Amino acid sequence: MIRYFKIILIVLVGLQGLFYFISNAVNWEYAQMAVGAVLGQADSPAYPNMVIPAITSAFLIKLALTGIMTGELLVGLLCFKGAFDMWKQVGADAGAFNASKLWAIAGCCVALIVWFGIFQVFGAALFQMWQSQVGGGSFEGAFMYHASSAIILIFVNQKDE
Repeated sequence: MIRYFKIILIVLVGLQGLFYFISNAVNWEYAQMAVGAVLGQADSPAYPNMVIPAITSAFLIKLALTGIMTGELLVGLLCFKGAFDMWKQVGADAGAFNASKLWAIAGCCVALIVWFGIFQVFGAALFQMWQSQVGGGSFEGAFMYHASSAIILIFVNQKDE
């Protein structure tokens, strides 16, 4: 039974990545404005002196958004591949099932890179996105996404016997 729960949770992490990728794609202009507001440090009342200068280049903003979206898409694709591999081995011995988790674990790790690395480390710590209304919402959301992905990663990575 635990194997089925692990597969379902990996599918859900994958759906989360895919849904955010699609949401950013269909809201491309707004997504650019949100990323631009964070990179441009548009609203930083608490810490007005930033570590790095504001980034306002349209090209760099699009590049950053494309990087975020690529990561979200990878979360979806890797997790779906992992869930499929796990599904194929759900009735197999423990060694085969544990080996089938490779892409699922990779998908969760990419989720951590996207929502912890990009949003928390660079967005929140470097660009102080938590100070603005747009950035604050993204900051809080990213914490929920990376925390849930981390918990699922730990659970799925536990050896099955």
